[in-house]
Amino acid sequence: MSIALAPIQLAGWAWERAAVREALRARDMGAVFRHVQQHAGASQARIATAVGMTQARVNEIINGRREVTRLDVYERIADGLHMPDDARHLMGLAASREKRSGGTAFDLAAFPEVVRVYAAQNSAAEEIQQQAREAEELDVLAVRGLGLIGLNDSLLRACLPREQGGTGLRVRILLLDPDSPALAQRAAEIGESAESLAGGVRLAEARLRELRADSCDVEAYRYRMLPTWRLIRTDSTMFVSAFDSGWEGHESATYKVMETPNGPFFRGFRRMFEAIIDGAERTV
Repeated sequence: MSIALAPIQLAGWAWERAAVREALRARDMGAVFRHVQQHAGASQARIATAVGMTQARVNEIINGRREVTRLDVYERIADGLHMPDDARHLMGLAASREKRSGGTAFDLAAFPEVVRVYAAQNSAAEEIQQQAREAEELDVLAVRGLGLIGLNDSLLRACLPREQGGTGLRVRILLLDPDSPALAQRAAEIGESAESLAGGVRLAEARLRELRADSCDVEAYRYRMLPTWRLIRTDSTMFVSAFDSGWEGHESATYKVMETPNGPFFRGFRRMFEAIIDGAERTV
């Protein structure tokens, strides 16, 4: 089989990148084709063969001289590039299984919100940092937040654009109120004194005030409920873990959750975060 006739197959992670997901939502086929060139090493001729176009037409689309507007062409591109169902849904297309059955297939295979599971936060650290560096919004729901953003060597601290005057990233941090009964309960769960845990929260707030003084767009809030979920949201991607009496949040399995057209998880967690913000006390 010649290279031009070889099927195009991108790794699953390549369809998960924020830039290509935004291109799919906008139906920007030029950006999608460039992404395929970059991550599959596909030539214009190979893309043209896969999607049933001429190479000249693919060239025009890649260089912005022509746009795709017809639904049947979008379908042909999705089929030719072997797009996963989540990518198809971002373009407003039916999933492959829906096309075969003629009906709605609303299940986890058709709407894969949970796209990756890590054994613990440490396994996901590199990807979380990469997502944070490219994001416009960063939301964090934690207990004391020192390991995430409060210390110089914490997970997200280096991702904040201090050298650029703090521009380009809005940060909101939810921390457990150091004076709340919930903090004393959480301290008992992890075998730590309430004074020590409360001190950690106050230290994190102090370090966040330093960031804000450096012109970073940082806001910190105190909530008073017993912590259950630990969230890191970077735009349309969320990393979710849990607090329990048996482990700290960073020790929990970490789920990478991505926004999909009708998926409940991402929207539910985001709604929960906004509800907690609404009832929280802003301290930074």
